[in-house]
Amino acid sequence: MAILICGGAGYIGSHINKELSKEGYETVVFDNLVYGHREAVKWGSFIEGDLKDPEEIEAVFKKYSIDAVFHFAAYAYVGESVSEPEKYYYNNVVNTLNLLNVMKKYGCGRIIFSSTCATYGEPERVPITEDMPQKPINPYGATKLMVERIFKDYSSAYGLKFAVLRYFNAGGADPEGEIGESHNPETHIIPLVLDAAAGKREDIKVFGTDYDTKDGSCVRDYIHVTDLASAHLLSLHHLEKGGESGFFNLGNALGTSVLEVIDSVKRVTGKDFRVTYAGRRAGDPAVLIGSSEKAQRILGWKPVYGNIDTIVSHAWNWHQKAEY
Repeated sequence: MAILICGGAGYIGSHINKELSKEGYETVVFDNLVYGHREAVKWGSFIEGDLKDPEEIEAVFKKYSIDAVFHFAAYAYVGESVSEPEKYYYNNVVNTLNLLNVMKKYGCGRIIFSSTCATYGEPERVPITEDMPQKPINPYGATKLMVERIFKDYSSAYGLKFAVLRYFNAGGADPEGEIGESHNPETHIIPLVLDAAAGKREDIKVFGTDYDTKDGSCVRDYIHVTDLASAHLLSLHHLEKGGESGFFNLGNALGTSVLEVIDSVKRVTGKDFRVTYAGRRAGDPAVLIGSSEKAQRILGWKPVYGNIDTIVSHAWNWHQKAEY
């Protein structure tokens, strides 16, 4: 039996692939390489393909006996989702339906899904818990929420078993340095600040210094990518044991401000760089912190790499010798 990783050549998917392979699972990575990197697929089999083509998905299920699916193959740029919603609804929603329908045809009834805290929109309070209202404020968050609802309906009608994992801010890199974070365009704060430390950027911009936070900059919940991978593995074990489907937040329940991230990068790298300040960006909540109590209680998950300096240090080690 094999595990299918859709989007497994991407940042988080490649880390899941490593963890699954370490546990002895046979993995099959299915990725169109629009944002993924062939060089990141260091374990298992690789098939270049696109979820928009049901025949390409079906070819995988014909070739391999797929026991469960990890689904990371989404577009995830918030700004782009606002300007090009059609692109996001087709890729994130329609293509997921293609995948689910092939799974149903071949009797594959388990899926672990990469969701997001963006489904909550502007939170009523922090830390955010899974039972809080979901009111996404952009098409990206809306597409993820729509897929979550599709899973519930497929579960009721067809018996699909699922684990939906709502991430907060993923960061860091493989502690052993084999894989890491590389996006084009890059929008994540830690690699952007590391670029400034490495002299690849003239400066790092801080958007908003007048929020009601400890230092005036936005506060986010940073979670190490290897801790995310661990939660996915535990989710698979949970479903394999017959556990109930569920929705789980993945965060550290620790708030780190933008300025604290910058200070951490300066400490870790020993390098100084220019920081410039700009006004707030529309739609940026002051504080986003998640409670992962449910994941800890049901999945037995506990983050290991909670310290921001550790997250930044692993990212910096990768950043200096990145292969892709």
